[in-house]
Amino acid sequence: MPAPSATPARVIVFGATGSIGRLAVDELLARGHGVTAFARHPETLARQDPKLHLHAGDVLDPEAVARAMEGQQAVVITLGAGRSLRSRVRSEGTLVIIRAMQARGIRRLVCQSTLGAHESWSNLNFYWKRIMFGGLLRAVFRDHERQEDMVRASGLDWTIVRPSAFIEGPADAAYLEDVPPRRRGLALTIPRAVIARFLGRQPGEARYLGRAVGISQ
Repeated sequence: MPAPSATPARVIVFGATGSIGRLAVDELLARGHGVTAFARHPETLARQDPKLHLHAGDVLDPEAVARAMEGQQAVVITLGAGRSLRSRVRSEGTLVIIRAMQARGIRRLVCQSTLGAHESWSNLNFYWKRIMFGGLLRAVFRDHERQEDMVRASGLDWTIVRPSAFIEGPADAAYLEDVPPRRRGLALTIPRAVIARFLGRQPGEARYLGRAVGISQ
């Protein structure tokens, strides 16, 4: 179990019921943060903790997001589109979140994206470049890049986290952190629990402020 954060904060997680979001909520709680889990149906977390608050809402609804943002000190975005290959919820939802943060003076933003976005494209192999992100998941990939562009332009204290493909595995599995853009020969997989642990570190750290950070095995 991770050590409690030296400076616990009030953190809201958008996309809290997704496969990464659920684990990120657990990780943040274990680090001593107060956590607001924002999702359409946050009750599905089935998690009892005095530091956890559930907030039901649609991330595309500015009023719902604004209400949930009251009293928060940091934001973690783990938005996903489920089985949809055309949804733009990542970029459009992130824009709503950024505007709410700017209106309330909330500075710290941690956003999960994907390895391969922008300058990390060169980390990918033929399969991911041509078949997945170049074909089947082209629209999903482009939405990640739009999302990153919005985060970079936000003027906030942001960190973009770029994991490779999700797999099951332990939180202490070996992986490469801060993958250089020209690094080749990666396995291009990473356990969900590792991603969540990395996300959970960010609200209490400043190492990667204003950085997009690749993580992969």
